[in-house]
Amino acid sequence: MNRFFATLIVALSSLFVLQAKDEPAVQGQVSITVETENTSMVMYVDKDRNLLFRHFGGKVTVPENFNLYNSYRRTDYGTDPMAYPAAGGRYFNDAALAVRQSDGDMNTELKYLSHSVYEKTGDVVNTEIWLEDSKGVRVRLIYQAFWKEDVIVANSEILNTGKKSVCLESYYSSSLPVVADKYLLTHFYGSWAREMQVDREILTHGTKVIESKKGVRTTHTENPSFMLSLNTESFDENSGEVIAGALAWSGNFRIQFQMDETGYINILSGINPYASEYELGKGASFITPPMIYTFSRQGAGQASRNFHDWARRWWCYDSSVVCPTLLNSWEGAYFDVDTKTVTDMIDDAKNMGLDLFVLDDGWFGQTYKRNDAKQALGDWSVNSDKLPEGIGYLADYAHKSGLKFGIWIEPEMVSPKSNLALKHPEWIVRAEDREMPTMRYQWLLDLSNPEVQDFVFGVFDNTMQLGDIDYIKWDANRHVESFGSGYLDRQSHFWVEYVQGFYKVMERIRAKYPKVFIQACASGGGRVEYGALKYFNEFWTSDNTEALSRAFIQYGTNLIYPAFVTGSHVSAVPNHQSGNITPLKFRFDMACSGRMGMELQPKQMTESEKEFARKAIASYKQYSDLIYYGDLYRIKSPYDTDFYSMMYVSKDRKRAVLFAYCLKYQARTLIPQLRLFGLDPELEYMVKELNVTKSSFWGSGKVFKGDYLINAGINPKLVKIYDSAVFYLEAEN
Repeated sequence: MNRFFATLIVALSSLFVLQAKDEPAVQGQVSITVETENTSMVMYVDKDRNLLFRHFGGKVTVPENFNLYNSYRRTDYGTDPMAYPAAGGRYFNDAALAVRQSDGDMNTELKYLSHSVYEKTGDVVNTEIWLEDSKGVRVRLIYQAFWKEDVIVANSEILNTGKKSVCLESYYSSSLPVVADKYLLTHFYGSWAREMQVDREILTHGTKVIESKKGVRTTHTENPSFMLSLNTESFDENSGEVIAGALAWSGNFRIQFQMDETGYINILSGINPYASEYELGKGASFITPPMIYTFSRQGAGQASRNFHDWARRWWCYDSSVVCPTLLNSWEGAYFDVDTKTVTDMIDDAKNMGLDLFVLDDGWFGQTYKRNDAKQALGDWSVNSDKLPEGIGYLADYAHKSGLKFGIWIEPEMVSPKSNLALKHPEWIVRAEDREMPTMRYQWLLDLSNPEVQDFVFGVFDNTMQLGDIDYIKWDANRHVESFGSGYLDRQSHFWVEYVQGFYKVMERIRAKYPKVFIQACASGGGRVEYGALKYFNEFWTSDNTEALSRAFIQYGTNLIYPAFVTGSHVSAVPNHQSGNITPLKFRFDMACSGRMGMELQPKQMTESEKEFARKAIASYKQYSDLIYYGDLYRIKSPYDTDFYSMMYVSKDRKRAVLFAYCLKYQARTLIPQLRLFGLDPELEYMVKELNVTKSSFWGSGKVFKGDYLINAGINPKLVKIYDSAVFYLEAEN
């Protein structure tokens, strides 16, 4: 059982006050409602004790009306939407739970036992529903309803109450039946340097699957999230019904959309059953990871804002602390770091007004020196040839300069050329008697092994002792290949046990270092998911720092994940990934729409460029709270137009910051019209363009009524490729 999720459930249960007593098993009709301020999820127990799903969507004030509901279906056809369907019996679609009994029986028929409702101060309500099979399998369905954020988190606990072990062949977190006339699926795919690309498709009969089988860097395939627009074939930011979902799991996942012959789509979400049969011994249980849902009647925009509000308040690690603006050494120095290079970069970062310096790869290794990517991972001692004064000296130098100090590690990996690989070959993920393929000249350590967990924790712990460290960049530059564990008896447990081992390490780290800021990097955006964000303060969105590419990457990312966890850096030109050349202002304007930093060698900048950087950084600090804690309104999509624009609005709607970008030359023919949804129509706003000597908008410095800005908008003259603008709006007293 995943200790983190078990602890989470126990902790929540201890906080909650019993609101309603358990409802016993029935022979009649029982309605069970999970609700937030604006949504309802309704389930129903029929006379045969089957738990049926009736509704997820807008608020239903009298859910008991569903007791009268008639689907006109023959019950013996197995087409009624089950709340948590099990394989076998009369159910013929893909099931949330598939169990193989010790006698070979592969049928499971879950019947309702009871349910309970628990409450915490009206903001969070926990509902638990107990189901059982006659052969000794029980399931606890857990629903957490976050009232103000309109978010419902679902997962399950599977218990073996029989006398012998059973085998779980699939064990999804959630099943969500949905019915509509049309379904438009928005989901996200990509790879290194092109993460979170948006794909949209109309769902028809059959099965659509979003999944990863990589184990690590799982979001360099698909992302475990989606938006489902109902009763439409078009994606709309501001209107229409949308269901959005995201799985909090840092390993193999599967989200499946299966449309049956009745037009229902059943959404299965959870751990990918690929090569992952899980043996559950007598008396044992397994807790599945959380699946996060929200419903919006105001289009995709409101669905995003629901997710962002929930993540800030309830989920992301310590969202009250935002990463300072930073300079990272990677693209400025790569492996060629030494004391003078680092101290010079710290000086330049200070002079431009940044707050943090991060020393990236290349600082370690003695026997095998980290002068390139081919060796030394696992040997986490300071390279005294490069840094004779040590890390503590650099950290102190930064702190005396008024900056915080951070450092890069990659503790899950090991180089074949390392003392660690020679000493502990049994710690390496490998299939016995098969080749051990390398990726980026490295192997993967087996986090299912408690000894490896101790080692990885020790890497972090020892790194923190090198000096006064404020920030850790945690990288992971490969996925799982030729999987196998020298520690596990059951190899099919590997995919689950690795992730659980990773979470155990992070729990230990956070217990000892609750205040250190940690970034989740996995070759860029390989861990962009909510499972990691329970422990990490932010993720590195992509190794691709090129501003034009980032328009598409960050647009997709922020559909699901909030901007304050989205690392976005200004880099040099020609860009090191794409070779593209873009203006410095365009690069800054793009980076400033997320958590802004820099990733270059300042000595290669001109004085005029440094002066612009100082002004842009100072401006960013004046409005960055809007990006971290404001409401996001997407105005122009880079997928639908040649422009990209979004706005962040304070909760009281008195302040806002607007970003706009021209992505293609318009030949003086197209001028963007930006309608500023999210403002208060009754307030009057001063509109001011930042970081320019001549504004792109005739109305810069003027005051406009909110209803004008909402309904007519503004039309900045952005007509050349890479034109961009940042506008600050503040309500007049």
